[in-house]
Amino acid sequence: MNIALIAIIAVGGLGAILGVIIGIIAKAFAVEVDERIEGVEDRLPGANCGGCGYAGCSDFAKGVVAEKAVPGECPVCSADDVRSIAEYLGIVAEEKEKMVAVVRCSGDCANTVRSLYNGVRDCRSAVLVAGGAKGCDYGCLGFGSCADACPFGAIEIRDGLAVVHADLCVGCENCVAACPKDLIIMTPAAVDVHVYCNSPEKGAAKRQVCKTACIACRKCVKASGEEDYMLVDGFLIRTNYENPPPPDLVEASACPTSALRLGTKHAAGAYEGASK
Repeated sequence: MNIALIAIIAVGGLGAILGVIIGIIAKAFAVEVDERIEGVEDRLPGANCGGCGYAGCSDFAKGVVAEKAVPGECPVCSADDVRSIAEYLGIVAEEKEKMVAVVRCSGDCANTVRSLYNGVRDCRSAVLVAGGAKGCDYGCLGFGSCADACPFGAIEIRDGLAVVHADLCVGCENCVAACPKDLIIMTPAAVDVHVYCNSPEKGAAKRQVCKTACIACRKCVKASGEEDYMLVDGFLIRTNYENPPPPDLVEASACPTSALRLGTKHAAGAYEGASK
């Protein structure tokens, strides 16, 4: 009986000593957590998309509190969210311009030359193995890698072409990283005029594989007058996003292939192909 009592006392005493030691060590090596991190995280949308460059919303909140990032760097945050975080931290809210993705291609199945493809239905795999099923080496493959990467459902694969719905896009840039052909760029949401082509080939070569390719006829450049709304890049015309064109430039240009389009109409499926 005495042996059992001694054992109990010994074990209890040892446990108490270890508890004290652990408590001392935990206090000595404790890492203080700034409660503002949780406050900032609570004010974030919680998408965890990684578009800010951080591992997630929690990591981004730490960056904001540590003054290594600003609230406006979150692509999902609305202007109200940014102001809320700024007011909570007592800093000045920076105005941010909403950016949306644009897939620079209009070559759907109906307007492009296609070849037989029985490979993996993934854009990056298709590029590595066989180049995909479209005749244009610079066009959208339409297998939906960008759509799969979008956590907001902003990209639709329509007739073999990725189409971005600007009203759903938050500018996280996940799709930009997913596209193996570098077709997707981020543009100001306020700009509605885009050239849906990215091929640097000569016009005649483009028309052999795609009816809606930009043939660099420069009608849009001429319609711009001295405003420099459109930029000439070899055998390709690009939108000048630093001096964006007004929507009526599309109608004034009368683009013969409809490569120059309004983003809103493109998303709505209002273009079928070449106008003549």
